[in-house]
Amino acid sequence: MGNMKTECDTKQKLLDTAMQLIWEQSYGSVSVDHICERAGAKKGSFYHFFPSKSDLAVAAIDGHWQKLRPDLDRIFSSQTTPLERLAGYCDLVYEQQRQQMQKFGRVCGCPFISLGSELSTQDEQIRKKSLQIMEWRCKYFAAAIRDAIREKLVPEQDCEAKARDLYSCIIGGLMQAKIENNLAIIRHLKPTIFRLIGASEKVIAGAPNLHA
Repeated sequence: MGNMKTECDTKQKLLDTAMQLIWEQSYGSVSVDHICERAGAKKGSFYHFFPSKSDLAVAAIDGHWQKLRPDLDRIFSSQTTPLERLAGYCDLVYEQQRQQMQKFGRVCGCPFISLGSELSTQDEQIRKKSLQIMEWRCKYFAAAIRDAIREKLVPEQDCEAKARDLYSCIIGGLMQAKIENNLAIIRHLKPTIFRLIGASEKVIAGAPNLHA
């Protein structure tokens, strides 16, 4: 029983360490040796759990996404108004980036997109996992937009297409914030995405204060 717990702990340390290093740096700059050293694990343990660095990366980003799911389910709850859900998502994104900046002194951007954009032409399983996470996020956005239309908060529109527009907007903002190392850019996401879905000027003007 003790050995099983130790193995589980080692595996989780490798997953957590890989996720953090990839987020902080990049997949290409992080070696298996580096991951093992930071996790306090032997290289043999690494290959016991993961056939390759690529397999570890896929498991790490999937694990990170699963940890986010409870927060997303809470934020996008049907008990919350549609626009507050989108505002709450922007708050979550900002808080994640703020915490990373406190740790590392710079904006780290989105780990899913950083990994996907770095390796989509080189590693098919990482590309597919990044795409899957993108599609999951877009489903949250589309449901909120659909409810906003039903409540006449925004005009009729193609919910799925607009969800992808929101995703692109948010990812673009994160990439710009990372390049400029400027958290303030992320603060503008709320009014920007509300304008994108056709919310009223009154709602847009109040967007920075929603779900604060």
